[in-house]
Amino acid sequence: MNYKDLADLIFPNAKEISYYEEKYPERNLKEGAEVSRFAPSPTGFVHIGGLYQALVAKEVTKKTDGVFFLRVEDTDQKREVENGVTGIVNSLKDFDILPDEGMISETEEVGDYGPYKQSLRKEIYEAYAKYLIEQGKAYPCFCSTEEVEEIRKKQEAAKIRPGYYGIWAKCRNITVEDAINKIKNGEKYIIRFKSPGREDRKIKHHDIIKGNVDFPENDQDIVIIKADGLPTYHFAHAVDDHLMRTTMVIRSDEWLSSVPLHLQLFQELGFKAPKFAHISPIMKNDNGNKRKLSKRKDPEAAVEYYKQEGIPVVAVKEYLLNIANSTFENWRRANPDKSMDEFDFNLNKMSVSGALFDMVKLLDIGKTVISKMSAEEVYENALTWANKFDEELKEMLKDKDFSLKIFGIERGNKKPRKDIAKWSDIKNSIIYMYDDKFLNSDVSYEFGKINDKAKITNMLKKYLEKYFDLADDKDTWFNKIKDLTEEEGYAREVKQFKQEPEKWPGHVGDVSTVLRVALTGRQNTPDMYEIMQVLGKDSIEKRLKKVIEQ
Repeated sequence: MNYKDLADLIFPNAKEISYYEEKYPERNLKEGAEVSRFAPSPTGFVHIGGLYQALVAKEVTKKTDGVFFLRVEDTDQKREVENGVTGIVNSLKDFDILPDEGMISETEEVGDYGPYKQSLRKEIYEAYAKYLIEQGKAYPCFCSTEEVEEIRKKQEAAKIRPGYYGIWAKCRNITVEDAINKIKNGEKYIIRFKSPGREDRKIKHHDIIKGNVDFPENDQDIVIIKADGLPTYHFAHAVDDHLMRTTMVIRSDEWLSSVPLHLQLFQELGFKAPKFAHISPIMKNDNGNKRKLSKRKDPEAAVEYYKQEGIPVVAVKEYLLNIANSTFENWRRANPDKSMDEFDFNLNKMSVSGALFDMVKLLDIGKTVISKMSAEEVYENALTWANKFDEELKEMLKDKDFSLKIFGIERGNKKPRKDIAKWSDIKNSIIYMYDDKFLNSDVSYEFGKINDKAKITNMLKKYLEKYFDLADDKDTWFNKIKDLTEEEGYAREVKQFKQEPEKWPGHVGDVSTVLRVALTGRQNTPDMYEIMQVLGKDSIEKRLKKVIEQ
């Protein structure tokens, strides 16, 4: 009896690996084109770190005219959540990081190198596991969970490295005859890889991001096929990346320590190993200590958070590019109106240590992104968001013409308004423009420097009686406010007041603040002249009279 007899007994129906090598040939791509992937497990929400990896992989493949594909690694079926694949597919779609191949729904896929769901590739893994057994590079292991646990306890007691290796690998040297007899007797088993490595030898490896690193060789006889017949991640990814012709594996740096094992698997399977690029995690400052963004502690760890908050997709992607390549910020400053697609992304410029997540910076990018949109774009985005997340805002936006006028205020100027960072800001930033919301609410009027009720009433009455005319152009309108300022005994110009502050109780800015607060309930708003043009005569009169009559 030989290894082939053992392999035939374990996998009687497995095809020759030559079948799959022919079925999935080398890709017909130009020289230098990279093939990379996003390969998440459908075990919960998509993490912002996962989206970050997907964006980097997409950038690398796009830049080289390569292929970016989505593979779902669902071999750990105990942890799988319902509609997990749909969540992954939709997250990529929401952020416009669309794969060229792979899963496009829970059950559908596109591309010639599938199935792109590991649970559907069982026969492929069996073929390659059978091949390893035939070569004497893998073997059935009959140790129970309890026996493996017992080995671990003995290792801990002896203070030696835990694992299934060397003299601790009980089934490693079992004879083919014994193995066949045990299988025929119905004994349960798994398949382990027979590692040729030695821990006292080093391997040198060049990582595209981390640079040159060296590790001890892998000597662990890892499980490659579990008791349920499905492969472990380590084995499945090696087979998949080979057959899908992946040239570059871009993944989190928590996998860096697995490089010796993975390179060994590629070598023993007779595959050319891909290049590896290990991305540092996105960190958070937690009371002066750096830690990874946590699914449990940080709402911003989930990509769903950005949708619910309504942070523009472009802003999130620009922020992630900014984390990925420190040169992006200067490029954006020099090219404020170019598409981010024109940025020359470079893996070599990625940080070796993790970047700190900065919500303030992300929201600043959001403000800039929204400030460049037309009123129509702001309206469409705000309505799309409100349809899912805010019934009241959805109702407010029903009158499209009025909404467009509001969103048109201070838009398209050299210095456009930057008061909206995300779609969830919209309601609060425009609610005062709606009479039914503003006039029927208990507005807390904070008038600033001028806070004498009689003076405020007198100013607003005079404004309505002598100075208010919606037909005025902006200069005429502001000159009239200056006239009212002078009439009330305040400095007509801010400059005058600054030169001789003792001469006046205030200046034109203080008087215009009274008018602004009476009209909007706020001391800071976009351009007041434009607001008044949108509100119209009736609304302005009602608002000013409400303050006068209080």
